[in-house]
Amino acid sequence: MKKFSVFAIFVLILASFAVQAQDTVSITIRCKANIEGGENWRCDNFAEVEEEVEADLGINLELNLIQDNKDWGDYKQEFVLASEAGEAPDIILSGHEDIGAWAPAGFILPLDDMLPNYPAFDDVVENLWESQSWNGQIWGVPQDAEARPIFYSKLLLSDLGWSDEEIASLPERVASGEFTFEDMLATAEQAVAEGVVEEGKGYYHRTGNGFDWLIYYYGMGGEVMNDAGEIVFDTDAALRTYELIGSFVQRGVTRPDMIGYDGATLSTEFSSAEQVLFHQGGTWNLADWGRNYVADRGGLDYLEENIGFMLFPAMSEGIPVTLTHPLSYMISSQSENPDVAMALIAAVTTPDANNRHAIDSFHLGILNAQIESDAYMNDPFISGAHYMLDYTTSAPNTPAWNAWSNAYWTGITAVHTGEATPQEAVDLAVAQLQNELPDVVIR
Repeated sequence: MKKFSVFAIFVLILASFAVQAQDTVSITIRCKANIEGGENWRCDNFAEVEEEVEADLGINLELNLIQDNKDWGDYKQEFVLASEAGEAPDIILSGHEDIGAWAPAGFILPLDDMLPNYPAFDDVVENLWESQSWNGQIWGVPQDAEARPIFYSKLLLSDLGWSDEEIASLPERVASGEFTFEDMLATAEQAVAEGVVEEGKGYYHRTGNGFDWLIYYYGMGGEVMNDAGEIVFDTDAALRTYELIGSFVQRGVTRPDMIGYDGATLSTEFSSAEQVLFHQGGTWNLADWGRNYVADRGGLDYLEENIGFMLFPAMSEGIPVTLTHPLSYMISSQSENPDVAMALIAAVTTPDANNRHAIDSFHLGILNAQIESDAYMNDPFISGAHYMLDYTTSAPNTPAWNAWSNAYWTGITAVHTGEATPQEAVDLAVAQLQNELPDVVIR
């Protein structure tokens, strides 16, 4: 039996007291993630850095990670109800647009005073911070970013007579403004006319309400919130937008039932690269398609060979656009240990941690240093899409966002289904906005 000296026993006793004297801090973190799409690192990264943060702060951590893929509406309502009941998690992951509602409601904390304490935040891509602000303060830390490109089938463009060089240069021609959205629709019309694709399969867009639709309005020169903080609905930009969206079905490039179309069927049809020419989506779609739709064809290798992606082309001339919807870590105003919560967020805002999420889920990195990492740059999809952050914008953070978005969507559905002319769709949106947002600026 091993013997210990009196001194060694004394040291062990002191060490035992030191451990017992450490504070135990409980932190609850709530995340939404599509586990099958590789998004589990949104919460799981915190478990990876738990010991590091414990050592840095000299505490014992009890992490309670709650992660599922609940519907966004239910997920957000859960946080609101928990906040009202005084039972909110310490850290909530959600869309940046929720800052516009949760900050004025007092549900989350401003982070400006804590951010300078962590050098990790200095490396965040600069234009992502705008999406984290409200009323002149920062309320969230970007967890991921993404681009919402137009995907295209290389196979079908080849069937249409495009050369390998023409196909390979398409993203560059879009970025320069040479290939516009009208050029894309004309190409889709040609594909239908020549029987390369069936009618309605030239261009697939989003099937429900969401941020993607804002790209059309932004591309037409519209804005949602002006420099004075007023909510704006630009009727000229909206009219041009509704005229464009209403033309998709009329030109035979989009199916009449595209709104409400089954998502799994859409993914099956497009990911094959054999049925649909163009598809408006998000970079994260690639992870889903590779794992769940074309795995038997070679997965990501098949997608890289047969599907390309480009910026959302300029409406007629000028600069193309895309949109990013960063998810954000926010700290609840009810957290008893916001300093510990912030230390945890800083610890997962590193190239290694964010690479795990970006590469597995095909989101774009939030840190400049990721562009220099081999793991990130060796992935042809995310490294090939990273330049899109230079062209991106986002929805404004405002309590009025949902009302504005829903009114805009009313016009989209009306004109897409043929129930209204573009002008009637504008009138419907304006009437709904004026009813719900009396101070809206209509111009």
